[in-house]
Amino acid sequence: MRKLVGVREDATKLRESLEEVIEESEAANRPLAREERSMMLNILNFGELKVVDVMVPRADIIAVAEDTPIAELVKIFRDAQHSRLPIYRDTLDNPVGMVHIKDLIGLAIPEAEGAQHPKAIQDIVRAVLFVPPSMPVVNLLVKMQATRMHLALVIDEYGGTDGLVSIEDLVEQIVGDIEDEHDDDATKMILPRAPGEFDASARADLEEVEKVVGFPLVDEEEAEEIDTLAGLVFSLVGRVPQRGEIVKHPAGVEFEVLDADPRRLKRLRVRVTKPKDDAPAEPAAEDSEASRKPMAAVNG
Repeated sequence: MRKLVGVREDATKLRESLEEVIEESEAANRPLAREERSMMLNILNFGELKVVDVMVPRADIIAVAEDTPIAELVKIFRDAQHSRLPIYRDTLDNPVGMVHIKDLIGLAIPEAEGAQHPKAIQDIVRAVLFVPPSMPVVNLLVKMQATRMHLALVIDEYGGTDGLVSIEDLVEQIVGDIEDEHDDDATKMILPRAPGEFDASARADLEEVEKVVGFPLVDEEEAEEIDTLAGLVFSLVGRVPQRGEIVKHPAGVEFEVLDADPRRLKRLRVRVTKPKDDAPAEPAAEDSEASRKPMAAVNG
């Protein structure tokens, strides 16, 4: 009991210390950079998160049946662009483990080098963690480090699969989105499709998007807080919209979500529904609050 109380006291002291650093930096000649401040705030909030707050919901899990042929498994990995995929027997409510993509690399090694080609998924399946939705994410991170199992399936009170959490999901809660070679290429941030329509990465600079649209999408005050297209769309609906959802901007622009996961937007299709000549040169002050809300948000 004393040990538990001591841990809580240490956590409280750490929170107070970080809060003091943030407050002092605001009054100092060299304030914290936005990224540094954001990371510190994320650390403060990390201890309050539960697994249910960060998990990929069941509907968005890409999983593989254990009787799937190895050749088909390779194709699924290629399309999913994940390094780990959960494996199930009959249904997702009966998970048996996971497969790591590096275990498939052996398929490309010549038999002369001693490679044993697996005949079935069961030959390369690995164990996963099974955790409840109420588990603190701090505890899960510690457990992943201790067991070296970096994928956990979230099991509900009835024994069904409720979601999935990877170690990357936990780390991103502190450092922000981690982009890799499979994410949008910086050279393809904005791709024209037709007059008044283009596809854009959610990470596209908002000023660049406004140049293509032809008029401002935020006022001066909002411009200080919103840097990317994803930030604008999030400010309109107050959440991460789902794939296929259409968010309307009062200035006369539609944003269709082409690709997203439960935590972040990835790619959008932008349509200018209002002629540039009719669009306001600058959002009116009295309309700034309205500009944060969509006219409608529906699934396309």
